[in-house]
Amino acid sequence: MHLTLKQLQIFEAVALRRSYTQAAKEMFMTQPAVSMQIKQMEGSIGLPLLDRTGRQVTLTEAGEELLHYAAVIRQQLDEAELVLDELKGLKRGRLHLTMASTANYFAPHLLATFHHEYPGAKMSLDVTNRAGLLKALDDNSTDIAIMGRPPKGHNFVGIPFMPNPLVVVAWPDHPLAKRKKIALSEVANEPFIVRERDSGTRIATDRFFAEHELELNAGMEMNRSEAIKQAVEAELGLGIVSLHTLEMELALKKICVLDVEDFPIMRHWYIVHPKGKRFSALASAFTEFVKNEAEALLEIPEY
Repeated sequence: MHLTLKQLQIFEAVALRRSYTQAAKEMFMTQPAVSMQIKQMEGSIGLPLLDRTGRQVTLTEAGEELLHYAAVIRQQLDEAELVLDELKGLKRGRLHLTMASTANYFAPHLLATFHHEYPGAKMSLDVTNRAGLLKALDDNSTDIAIMGRPPKGHNFVGIPFMPNPLVVVAWPDHPLAKRKKIALSEVANEPFIVRERDSGTRIATDRFFAEHELELNAGMEMNRSEAIKQAVEAELGLGIVSLHTLEMELALKKICVLDVEDFPIMRHWYIVHPKGKRFSALASAFTEFVKNEAEALLEIPEY
């Protein structure tokens, strides 16, 4: 079997995009040229890699296996490039970060400060939900994730770097807004707008109420904290969100934080990466920067 690196790149583009047309655009090639390279690969391997029915492109079993190895080879080449750059004494590199959507409220400020110290660095950022974070880490397609506590059963390293308090929020005219020391059992009877079930916030909230032998009165589900805040402002129910997301709403008095017993739920933000991952100097520097500087740089809103 003889395959070139270029062919592997073309195959990976088609496999990930599930489209010859999109792969051709990404590789700056014509679609017939992409199709020809795939056929040459299949001839060399002796097995079909892609099944093309109409406009739908799917991977065969052989294609699934080759896609895994193509990703590994690409990652190894990226690591080699970073190591060689460091041997040249270059203060540059690439850093791919993936973060929870809630972290997007504070992470840009963190990245901007870090970039001042490493202006030659090229950084890319993906914002996704918890399922997307875990997939990126499992696939080793990101250098570092910023998220809540990583789940057990995954081969990850999690480093806590900053508190992430979850609070109960309501609109300012809610009957409970002026109350002090509100019983958790009373709040549990109120309708809540909640995150989707596999989000870190929802998992922590459900666990918290279960530990107090109560059940959260979950009404509508939203997949973004921003949507929950807007629903609370519209008086559709209470919400439980990270205090980090509330700076603007608290300043404008669009939302208030309720004084509920045993709240806030105290979580932490984590830097997470696959165990055993070889870091570039830039990724190591970013990790140390976040561990040492994040809490001092980022203020938690007061309420």
